[in-house]
Parts: sequence; structure tokens; C-alpha cells
Amino acid sequence: MLFKKKGILTEGDALKIVEWMSLHPEERELIVMAEGVTDEAKRRLWDYARAVRLMADMTGEDREVRVEILEGYVSDKVKGIDL
Repeated sequence: MLFKKKGILTEGDALKIVEWMSLHPEERELIVMAEGVTDEAKRRLWDYARAVRLMADMTGEDREVRVEILEGYVSDKVKGIDL
């Protein structure tokens, strides 16, 4: 799923993304597009991906969430969830 934000993506925004992703366990990819991303937000998203992998290992599932963080220009033409 693609999340986009004009401006700086903060830790609070990352928590909203994690909450949305936890409600949609079928999603396998998390792409964040923002003009800038704080280090705390990056850490929060990577921690979520690691937690998903750890829980999958503990339950015997084959589940993984790939995280991509794109910093720079955010186009209005790209479809995704606005934060």
C-alpha cells in the first residue's frame, strides 16, 4: 500500500500507518512517499516490519512486510492514501 504526505512524515504519522497496516494483514508491501521523513518515523516503520517477521516466525506463518521509504517530490497524480 502506498502512503503519501506532502511535508515531513513524523513518528505520529508512522503510527497511523502501522495502525492501518495492522487492520489489513493481507498487505505485503508498505511504501511511504514524503518530502522528508524523520529518523524516528523510519525506525517505527522498520520496527513494524521486523515485528511482523518475528510474529510470523513464532506462529509458523510465512509472512513478511517490505518497507520502502521514498523521500523527495510527492506528486498529486500518484494514487495512495494521503496522510
